[in-house]
Amino acid sequence: YLDSNTELRNKRNINVGKKYPELSNIHKQVKCRCILDGELIVTTDGKPDFYEIQRRSLMTNAFKIQLAASRLPVSFTAYDILYYKDHEVMDLPLMQRKNLLEKTITENECISISRYIEEHGIQFYNLAVQNKLEGIVAKKKDSKYYLNKRTKEWIKSKFLLSVDFVVCGYILKDNNVASIVLGKYSGKQLVYKG
Repeated sequence: YLDSNTELRNKRNINVGKKYPELSNIHKQVKCRCILDGELIVTTDGKPDFYEIQRRSLMTNAFKIQLAASRLPVSFTAYDILYYKDHEVMDLPLMQRKNLLEKTITENECISISRYIEEHGIQFYNLAVQNKLEGIVAKKKDSKYYLNKRTKEWIKSKFLLSVDFVVCGYILKDNNVASIVLGKYSGKQLVYKG
């Protein structure tokens, strides 16, 4: 949120607001000038759809972006707050920052606050696995926010399904992006379906 408008920036600090026009007014749900950390989410069948977010991030055609915004709207989930009323708050303990988030944001279908649970991390992770979600993040209550730095105070527990494939080749496309041709063993025989 910046003055009287919304500014969305990715990890590389590039303004990506034009790709998500449905979020252009989320600053109206924020009570004061601040900088939030969070994630863009498209939900399909009640679950986050990372493919749709990737697809949208690559779009450049304004008409296609508007069509995607009406068909599968993006929402913003705030995890943390970095600046509050023009003051840096990254050194405050996590739980104080969570309280600031709750005081600052009025939730609606476009913006929400990331929820947390205490003490039941293993059960929460198992629930994420059961629902085929990516995983969970465990954070110490008194942890600070570190920009561009991994810390042992925040631990990602990912649920990963893995399958072994053999790279059989690649296909060059017009924009120099390569598709990888994969094969999978079925018993002792390599099977390729193209």
